[in-house]
Amino acid sequence: MISIPSGWYGRHDSQLTVGGIPVERLAARVGSTPFFAYDRELVNRRVASVRAALPGDVELSYAVKANPMPALLQHMSGLVDGFDVASAQEMRHALDTPGPASRISFAGPGKSAAELAQAVAAGVTIELESELEVERVRSASAAAGIPARVALRVNPDFVVRGSGMRLGGGPQQFGIDSERIPAVLAGLGGDEFDFQGFHVFAGSQNLRVDSICEAQRRTVELIVGFADAAPGPVRYLNIGGGFGIPYALRDRPLDLGPIGDNLARLVDGLVRPRLPEARIVVELGRYLVGEAGVYVTRVVDRKESRGKVFVVVDGGLHHQLAASGNFGQVIRRNYPIAVGNRMDDPPEETVTVVGCLCTPLDLLGDDVSLPKAGVGDLIVLFQAGAYGLTASPAAFLSHPAPAEVLV
Repeated sequence: MISIPSGWYGRHDSQLTVGGIPVERLAARVGSTPFFAYDRELVNRRVASVRAALPGDVELSYAVKANPMPALLQHMSGLVDGFDVASAQEMRHALDTPGPASRISFAGPGKSAAELAQAVAAGVTIELESELEVERVRSASAAAGIPARVALRVNPDFVVRGSGMRLGGGPQQFGIDSERIPAVLAGLGGDEFDFQGFHVFAGSQNLRVDSICEAQRRTVELIVGFADAAPGPVRYLNIGGGFGIPYALRDRPLDLGPIGDNLARLVDGLVRPRLPEARIVVELGRYLVGEAGVYVTRVVDRKESRGKVFVVVDGGLHHQLAASGNFGQVIRRNYPIAVGNRMDDPPEETVTVVGCLCTPLDLLGDDVSLPKAGVGDLIVLFQAGAYGLTASPAAFLSHPAPAEVLV
């Protein structure tokens, strides 16, 4: 278990508060458990901290895949400069916000012809991931009679160290290999394409400042090298993000200061002299919303089996797959966890918190020290604002879907 940052959540009468609301009252308002609750003020504070660290002319984009809850997107639309989407459904949700379509980018492999046609018609920036996708967009543009806003997603020739998930370097389904980019650029002339620029996203969930800075530097150097081969001025440069958040005791929060300083040097020394028209974009998802959310589930049983105490709750991995350790983690580590209605009680026992599914994989807390939790108590998992419900097998065993609230 890790400590929640001081001041990140509040307490009232021994209860955790989210958005200033005691968790039991919040559960009554929602009407049932389990549920996800996202604190809009914590999102505001995190976005403000990123803005303060980044150079003033660097834009901030929200990666919708982290949490596509429509109410959250409406809130985020007033905080960030744009959205990055990865499906037609995410694109429709983003288009429903007040922001302009031109500040939405559509990335991801395997976009269907129908999705690409919708994106062309909507006027979003399509980040091309393959040569076949180039031709499909060309056809969609010709059919619609509208130039397609496009950027090339580049699979770089370097690997980002320290990333929890690698999305660039070596063979990848993401992006076009950097050595093929000049040839692809040569084919982007003509009326079908409104060329914008480039996107590089090499890794996610990175807690190493030096690694992030190195990735930024190598990304900028790589893209600047393509400028002369581009069919027009580079007006868009998405350098990705990958900023991580702490999930376990050994994790340390990122220090944004050196990252912002590094980016300022790159902007002043490389980007502005070579790409004076480029909008420079940092794309973040988990870092903006991950620590602002909790998953709340209620104890329905407790039992002892051969000396081990199990606390059984009405939620589980069908809502919070990542906390169970089944979302690509190599080594399972407990998310921070608490008894939300007994925050002032000291730990009394070591228990294993499990969900209600018929699989031993449904594990939310393994050998965690908690106050003694009985039937009716609320178990709260922190760091649940990103890659929660929509990253989980919600239909497994046909349990009801949890509510989501923005408070």
